[in-house]
Amino acid sequence: MVSQKVLLPGVSVLERFVSRLRGRVEERLWHLLISRLTPQSNARLEALLRAVPGERKSQLERLRTGPTRRSAPELVRALGRVDDIRNLAIDVSVSARLPRSRVLELARFAATAKVTAIERMGKERRAATLVALVSTLEATAQDDALDVLDIVLTDIFSEASKAGIKARLRTLKDLDAAAVQAGNVSKVVLDPNVADIEIRQTVFKLMSRLDLETSVQQIDALVRPPEDVYYKELRTSYRRVRRFLPTLLKTVVFRASPAGEPLIEAIDYLKTLDGDKKKATAKPPLDIVDAAWRGYVVCDGKVDLQAYTFCFLDRLRKGLRRRDVFVTTSVRYADPRIGLLEGEAWEGTRPFICRSLGLPASANEAFSVLRHELDQTYKAVATNFPNNSAARIEQVDGKDDLILTGLDKLDEPDSLIALRKEVQRRLPRAELPEILLEIAARTGFSNEFTHISERDSRASELVTSICAVLVAQACNTGTGPLERNDVPALRRSRLSWVNQNYIRNETLTAANACLVSAQNRIPLVHHWGGGEVASADGLRFVVPVRTVHAGPNPKYFGMGDGVTYYNLVSNQFTGLNGIVVPGTLRDSLVLLAVVLEQQTELNPTEIMTDTGAYADVVFGLFWLLGYRFSPRIADMGNSRLWRIDPKADYSPLNGVSRHRINADLILQHWDDLLRLAGSLKLGLVQATSIMRTLQVGDRPTKLAQAVAEVGRIDKTIHILTSIDDEFKRRRTLTQLNRGEDRHSLARAVFHGKRGELRQRYREGQEDQLGALGLVVNILALWNTIYMDAVLEQLRIEGYALKPEDVARLSPLTFDHINFLGRYAFALPDSVAHGQLRPLRSPDAPEDE
Repeated sequence: MVSQKVLLPGVSVLERFVSRLRGRVEERLWHLLISRLTPQSNARLEALLRAVPGERKSQLERLRTGPTRRSAPELVRALGRVDDIRNLAIDVSVSARLPRSRVLELARFAATAKVTAIERMGKERRAATLVALVSTLEATAQDDALDVLDIVLTDIFSEASKAGIKARLRTLKDLDAAAVQAGNVSKVVLDPNVADIEIRQTVFKLMSRLDLETSVQQIDALVRPPEDVYYKELRTSYRRVRRFLPTLLKTVVFRASPAGEPLIEAIDYLKTLDGDKKKATAKPPLDIVDAAWRGYVVCDGKVDLQAYTFCFLDRLRKGLRRRDVFVTTSVRYADPRIGLLEGEAWEGTRPFICRSLGLPASANEAFSVLRHELDQTYKAVATNFPNNSAARIEQVDGKDDLILTGLDKLDEPDSLIALRKEVQRRLPRAELPEILLEIAARTGFSNEFTHISERDSRASELVTSICAVLVAQACNTGTGPLERNDVPALRRSRLSWVNQNYIRNETLTAANACLVSAQNRIPLVHHWGGGEVASADGLRFVVPVRTVHAGPNPKYFGMGDGVTYYNLVSNQFTGLNGIVVPGTLRDSLVLLAVVLEQQTELNPTEIMTDTGAYADVVFGLFWLLGYRFSPRIADMGNSRLWRIDPKADYSPLNGVSRHRINADLILQHWDDLLRLAGSLKLGLVQATSIMRTLQVGDRPTKLAQAVAEVGRIDKTIHILTSIDDEFKRRRTLTQLNRGEDRHSLARAVFHGKRGELRQRYREGQEDQLGALGLVVNILALWNTIYMDAVLEQLRIEGYALKPEDVARLSPLTFDHINFLGRYAFALPDSVAHGQLRPLRSPDAPEDE
């Protein structure tokens, strides 16, 4: 515009123009949402806000309230909620032209806002908000019902397993006695001094025929098959199953991938019974019955319908988890393959995908690259192996076994200890609220918290209110300790309004990206890393309230339930992304999602984890997507090493590299591998759902096997280079320790209510833990700013700084920060205008 001599408008003019434009866009969104709304549907929407006759709650409040109990009656109520939503008969088809994220934001607001707040909206905005909610309500309700179904089925099968194990322990004495008698008989049969014609006579001298028959009967009754399904114990739960199964089959419409088609046949058959065994005229489809169930389901040529029902439920639970079976109107249980590039869309996108991922389009060329890298790695490690004091080959049971010595603790030099102490002595003491206000003034992260309506107008002292709500969420204290009636920004009504309208996943993500960018601009940070490395790990929280969005694990949650906040941490100590999962879901299922969905300016290409996230499929997908996956594998020496060329000589590693890669799988499915990677890279499919379908189980798909084969090559390269390079192993350990240090700081911040998370619903859990992650990033940034100032002061004073010592400092220290008791939202004028606080004098007493 300058080169064409176009006069640029002033900043204020541009701001007014953008403000008017955003208002028009918002009104256009409302108009498009209600453009297809008929008068009848509009009347039904308005009726949702009125109280149901005979009840205090409105119909909207009743329908948007999800299940909290973990029982069969609650599952029936959850399924009834799905039916009630369908029976509303409100046609709210949403145009595909509308941005999905904006529709979901409106729906989420309507799902949490007070009914009176929705009633006070303008007519058009109110109708659009209700349309957005109703368009997503059925999917949300079905997801909630299927969550309860998974919990109920897990409880049924888990209780049966525990009861079976207890019963077996009680009968061990009888089984031992019968086994002793059977052993005595066997000794007679095997004794060469006893003639064949005298065996019976000799046996009956030892015990009577009746005692022998009793022993045989006891053994038959007490012995369990190797993969027992505990059907005898499951039968006691049959009435419990009948309470929800007919309703489930009638309410939820299941679909399936080819691997799940037998389950659909079983569902169609069970629907015909409608809970009545007498209607069973045709023979049920038996494709779902595996070897473990066959002996119980088919007895003397007849089918036991009770056993068949439990077999079906067992397979349904596994099928839903792997998404072999899915539900069309759903978010978390939808078909993970929807969105995969296909046909002309894939053909047109393939060149771009190959360029962006750095992968060849030719299968032979890609496999040649993998073969060459694996071969060269083997040769390099084998050549250096005699000089590697940390690794050795030993003979165990006639086979070569690779032994890897653990890392010794890295000593801290006196210069590092002195520097760390000097920095700590000079960091100023501060209160948590002051730190949030100071970082808000420095970075403007609070500007990312926009109103749910995206209006530009800002309430007075809104920054103070936002920081107060973040402190309340992160410290897990609620807003009570922060409320002050004499300060308008800290009144309860204001804090509640801000929490409801400003604190949500989208704004927390945008604010976090602002903090990560600010951290990356500080010179000190680049002594720690350039952001090219990140690690992922989970932080566990007990959830003592009644909810279906938490899971059991006695190791972490004792007798209760809990959630895992699985988060990604850069080598600059900043948290990049986090995902909340119920219980302790296997890390490998959510790792890919937490990496692909992070929205900061950093782009880590090497991902480090603990063993929990390690799987061949994860290695394969990360390689396809251009990442280097570097987990710390427990007992790395005993991990399988794979080779491509069976004749290659990798002495002394020949004995430990016995497993062969199936090259044909990779070559045949290379185009599908590219299509999968491209769909993930473009965000067309959900990473978590795809990981569920690809996890190698009892019947993995060919595509899953191909991904795993690629992963085995990359895993072997990773193991070999780790064995050969102590620095790589230590670098991984250092990065994982940074994640643990962040968790320690997060625990110190999240001190209220005994550190327990008391949110019942998934959205509340995500918002609160997202606020916690944001506050931890704020503390890391604040510490980094002042540490950088301290180091600059030390340089001026002539202090000898060693780069290797600076690289081992951490901004996650918190002894000088107060999280407890005092919450004063006020800043000195100088700090509010961008100046730093005065550093503490190194000679000042520790309590000042």
